[in-house]
Amino acid sequence: MNERIIVNTRSLTAELSGVQRYVGELCARLGERMQRVAPARPLQGIKGHLWEQCWLPAKTRSRLLWSPANTGPLFLDAQVITIHDLAALDHPEWFAPKFSAWYRCMIPRVARRARAVIVASEFTKGRLIETTGINPAKIHVIANGVDERFRPCCPCDAVAIQKQLGIPSPRYVLSLGTLEPRKNLRGQLDAWSRCVEQLPADTWLVVAGRAGQRHVFSGAAPDRIPPRVHFTGFVPDTHLPMLYSGALAFLYPSIYEGFGLPTLEAMASGTVPIVSNSTALPEVVADAALAVDPFDRDAIASAIICLVTNPDTRQALRKRALRRARDFDWKNTAAMTWEVLAQASAASSAAGAGTR
Repeated sequence: MNERIIVNTRSLTAELSGVQRYVGELCARLGERMQRVAPARPLQGIKGHLWEQCWLPAKTRSRLLWSPANTGPLFLDAQVITIHDLAALDHPEWFAPKFSAWYRCMIPRVARRARAVIVASEFTKGRLIETTGINPAKIHVIANGVDERFRPCCPCDAVAIQKQLGIPSPRYVLSLGTLEPRKNLRGQLDAWSRCVEQLPADTWLVVAGRAGQRHVFSGAAPDRIPPRVHFTGFVPDTHLPMLYSGALAFLYPSIYEGFGLPTLEAMASGTVPIVSNSTALPEVVADAALAVDPFDRDAIASAIICLVTNPDTRQALRKRALRRARDFDWKNTAAMTWEVLAQASAASSAAGAGTR
């Protein structure tokens, strides 16, 4: 049965994000049990979707296909798809019209046709049922994991990374993510402007991450930059554990998340997150974070002040965060995913035998 399962790894040619990390981590752990299939050269946008719809189904033949990155062939029954979130369906205004139109067309059809659907949170499962009307029994909630390299690091290592990134002070609140509307960067900066004068003068907000894809996202750029904000730009993946670990707090009041992997990485690194009290984030952090209304900028500011100025509160939540992070393991994610794939492959084999 194992040789019948292949995985679409086209997404691994894109820049690293939560989806790419998920695909890479699981492919590394499932190893030789699956065959990777990807374009001969990196293909994004319309060319990538054409490859996926026209060339990929012919390559699968009678084997089960796992599409782990939100997209898959529309007319393939022998398929398992991982849907990370439904942002393009729930908030099409955040995306370029062609991008959102394609995803609004593709995701419901692929989800209904697939043998099984994997999601990372109960929130996404609920939205998928409401949006597509598919049978809940075919949806499998399998939480993401966190790599063991995300852990509290030596302060000297954190300082070295801070110097490389030009961070002005070792006392900083970290914000991480692409510049896209749902990450709520405008709200974060406005909240920072409301509390910065109440914080010690050596405390900065560090905003790390690439600018985002202009052909996909729109309307995310901040109007103005308040005092004591440092933009690092893109941060190499190898630097992230030290960057998380050195922060006083992790600011992530995202408006919409299907899971929120950076919050888990921050907790594993010993840094307390400030997150939204909505979508999937409460599922991930449980009682190990400060949760706020992402639209209430005074509440975000108050949470920043609380963690920066109250070391006892910060330490108590830090212990909870480290405990909570231990509940998530990529090995478990891979094992549960393989179980879904194996069952779907067996069903596909039985269906194929019945037609011969």
